[in-house]
Amino acid sequence: MSTRDDAAGHRPPSATSVLDPFRGSKLAVPEVRELPKPPSRWLPLIGPGIIAAGVGLSSGEFVLFPFIASQVGLVFVWAALVGVVTQYFVTMEIERYALATGETAVTGFSRFWPHWGLVFAILTYGANLWPGWATSSATLISFLTGGTPRFIAIGLLVAIGLILTLAPVVYVALEKIQMVKVAAVMLLLVVGAFAAITATAWRDVPTIVTEARFPAAELGFATLFGAMIFAGAGGGQNLVQSNWIRDKGFGMGHYVPRLQSPVTGEPEAVPSTGYVFRTEGPEGEENLRRWRGWWRFANVEQLSTFVAITVVSIFFTSLLAYSTVFGLEDLPNDIQFVRVEGEQLAEAVGTWFGVFFWIIGAFSLFGAALGITDYTSRMAADVLKTSYLKSADESRIYFWLTWGLVAIGAVVLLIGFDQPIALVVVSATVGGLMMTIYSALLIATNRKLLPAPLRVRGVRLALLVLAILIYGTATVLTLGQQLPKLFG
Repeated sequence: MSTRDDAAGHRPPSATSVLDPFRGSKLAVPEVRELPKPPSRWLPLIGPGIIAAGVGLSSGEFVLFPFIASQVGLVFVWAALVGVVTQYFVTMEIERYALATGETAVTGFSRFWPHWGLVFAILTYGANLWPGWATSSATLISFLTGGTPRFIAIGLLVAIGLILTLAPVVYVALEKIQMVKVAAVMLLLVVGAFAAITATAWRDVPTIVTEARFPAAELGFATLFGAMIFAGAGGGQNLVQSNWIRDKGFGMGHYVPRLQSPVTGEPEAVPSTGYVFRTEGPEGEENLRRWRGWWRFANVEQLSTFVAITVVSIFFTSLLAYSTVFGLEDLPNDIQFVRVEGEQLAEAVGTWFGVFFWIIGAFSLFGAALGITDYTSRMAADVLKTSYLKSADESRIYFWLTWGLVAIGAVVLLIGFDQPIALVVVSATVGGLMMTIYSALLIATNRKLLPAPLRVRGVRLALLVLAILIYGTATVLTLGQQLPKLFG
């Protein structure tokens, strides 16, 4: 070993090293290591984007956008593409920081102010304490089996707690369930495209563009904004993409142990901060070559999974609703419209298809509730471990946070707050505020903490600014509409 190497075989930083931007923070300075080689075969590392799509295939796809199509037709479907594309660029900046440091984006924010993580954890809880997705799933199950949705939803919450805290490696269990869910939804949409979507609906597809509008007069700004926010991920889910790619071993996340169950797994000791790589000299040149490979892979993975799956699913579920229930007299303007849609599908195609629609919808919404519980608890566990409980076991923190969220959700349902669409709109409003704030913070982290060759610039920087304007304006307008209703 060279005398210039430390005991671990890593060269000490120079005066102008990549560590300089991290000095002065209350968090520990990252460790310098080389960037792992990018994958030669991409397929084994596909997964985080499918989880994002799987968790996102929920309120926007099975509830809000079909609900809007059932009420006003296809005039608002265009907003799904705007929402998903905007989220794609925001999510890639979240991934940029995690790829480069092995830290979550929230940890990066905490380097500017140590309590940013706590702010986002509280906002994420504020959005997700209301179990709108479990309630939506329970409502669809009640169409099939009878029973009271409130109590079915509580049972689903308990099942979620068991799955997330007994799986040896949490990410692996989540990825497998979301992959099955995505496959099931795609099967439903393929069958529906041939068997249930009418020729009239296909002819009306161009009206998505030719008659595009913002039907706030009919549906209210809050519902439309909720649909746009939850077209894909939204809120805290985008932030936790950095946790998921780290658990999958992307970039510098290769050095960070995965979150495991304290009951059935074998949690490893892990530092609360991450790793960085040199970008100067011969070693830096090789790292930058590897970086370009990782960055290309991460972008393709998100485009081919999250973006593609989400856009296709919203398009087809909206067409299904438009084909079956748009224009019907006395159509419910709440979650019960899904009951009518299933009945219409059963009449048009066969009883089996109506039942199949409800089963896939219930499973899809359950998978969303599972992912939301995971990312809410995962974010909070990471924040507590990084900034406040540095000697604690993150897996154990995650265990107790997961069951705490399950318990709170059950209490919310028991006191009678169980209207799915209202719960989802509340979540979207909080999520929009969160997205406005972290889109701005991503500019700071990815411009000030990362070495010059890795920083966000040009078109992507402009799109982050545009995201701030979109989310900020929508949040202000929604709050302006909703607050008088709460306090009137």
